[in-house]
Amino acid sequence: MRSLERPKRVAKGSSKRETRTPFELGGTSIAAGTSATVNLPISRLSTHTEVTMPVRVLHGAKPGPTLFVSAAIHGDEIIGVEMIRRLLKNLSIKRLRGTLLCVPVVNAFGFIAQSRYLPDRRDLNRVFPGSARGSLAAQLAHVFTTEIIARSDFGIDLHSAGMNRENLPQIRYSPGNEKASELADVFGAPAIVTSPLRDGSLRQTADNNGCTMLLMESGEALRFDEFAIRIGVRGILRVMEHLDMGCRKQPAAAAASVRSDGSRWVRAEEGGIFRAMRKTGDMVEEGEQVGAISDPFGDVEIEVLSPLSGLIIGRSVMPVVNQGDALMHIARVSRPGTADDRLNKIEEAAIDDPLFDEDEIM
Repeated sequence: MRSLERPKRVAKGSSKRETRTPFELGGTSIAAGTSATVNLPISRLSTHTEVTMPVRVLHGAKPGPTLFVSAAIHGDEIIGVEMIRRLLKNLSIKRLRGTLLCVPVVNAFGFIAQSRYLPDRRDLNRVFPGSARGSLAAQLAHVFTTEIIARSDFGIDLHSAGMNRENLPQIRYSPGNEKASELADVFGAPAIVTSPLRDGSLRQTADNNGCTMLLMESGEALRFDEFAIRIGVRGILRVMEHLDMGCRKQPAAAAASVRSDGSRWVRAEEGGIFRAMRKTGDMVEEGEQVGAISDPFGDVEIEVLSPLSGLIIGRSVMPVVNQGDALMHIARVSRPGTADDRLNKIEEAAIDDPLFDEDEIM
């Protein structure tokens, strides 16, 4: 790949009085107590137009951890972009401890095309840590790994469901990671799911680099979901407060998240028209009917039953289905007796959260 390096710059607002070491990123030196947007070079389009990965760096005057918050690893997952926008509106560089790296659009190619994938049809979240001389996806993953993950102590990666699906706001982390489990509780999402690491994923690469990471799933592709956005922004602020990054005290989660150690997709036994009878966030019992598949005339109808007792954390919103299509994602739940009440409390608190009713600065 042709070098797109820029000469070193010094971010505006730097001061000779700073005692904390400046943060260096992409040839830019960000002085303590200042912020700057750094455009990391990625590639050029066929028109020779430069493509970059914009990173907003907030480098606090006082020492603390480095946290990255990223979105749009898949270009159609735009909900995280809005979460990061709102997060930045509620932060003050004067109070910040440590360093915050915000990357709202990791996959600029997919974002522009409103596509999950890169132009070569590769899934960016399957090629980490990437390679400086590999495919376009590999080179992009390499830049994110070396410039963001390798410099961070913690990370929060924001995702949505794929096309024609929706997800309940949920936090995922790898089994056995006690620090991630602690931060997941602090975040306060409706559900927490322990999920094994996948080869080539950003989460696995973060783990290999000693970076404790949470992955948030919520909402739909190419859509905003106000409930999910509120959960995400407040959750990130809670994590920052817990890490002593200079946030003022955040309200605790309204209730403990519903925890799950595994999940299962319910799939269509035959093709037809699917009618969902339950929604994301509902608790279901093993053997309970959650939907039905019929032919267009309604002469044949097949009941769709839940294979386990648990919480619906995702579902298809596409009525037309083929045999084998994923219909509902159900997570096994610990403490199921109180789950409904806890979920209701979390939803009510998110709707009533004053953070989203006025311009509130941390």
